[in-house]
Amino acid sequence: MKWIAFLLVALAAVAAIVATSAAASGNADEKATPIFGITIPPGYRDWRLISVAHEEGSLNDIRAILGNDVTIEAYRDEKLPFPDGTIIARLAWSYIPSEENNKVFGRAQSFVAGSATNVQFMVKDSKKYAATGGWGLAQFTDGKPADESLLKTCFPCHEAAKTHDFVFTHYAP
Repeated sequence: MKWIAFLLVALAAVAAIVATSAAASGNADEKATPIFGITIPPGYRDWRLISVAHEEGSLNDIRAILGNDVTIEAYRDEKLPFPDGTIIARLAWSYIPSEENNKVFGRAQSFVAGSATNVQFMVKDSKKYAATGGWGLAQFTDGKPADESLLKTCFPCHEAAKTHDFVFTHYAP
């Protein structure tokens, strides 16, 4: 009986050490973006949908734009500028024809998500990111952060949306 109690205590201690190490380090592959120091927010795939988009041209992808609770509340209340704590995620995939769906429709008309291309984040912290309109910007491909040269191109593009607090996406309730 003492042996079983000892074994249970030892297992609990090992589990506590593993849990503490995992919580302290976050995702083992987690790396912050240069310039802004942003990491992939945990649970972002469970955030609410703001809108969807299709980009043509050199990007040629489909996108889902998601927001955390702060973001969704700001959109619903039509609150600009967005409050600190707002995080917007943009998930992008190549899009491919759905042969299965097209057979049902009798013609080529259906496209579905193909392979993921990248995920981007906009993080609102008006003090920390004051030089870029209050927004930190991040992009990850296969979980790896984009390099500094790519991130330097983000804010100049978003300046065109200055009247909407540098955010292109409008809420589609």
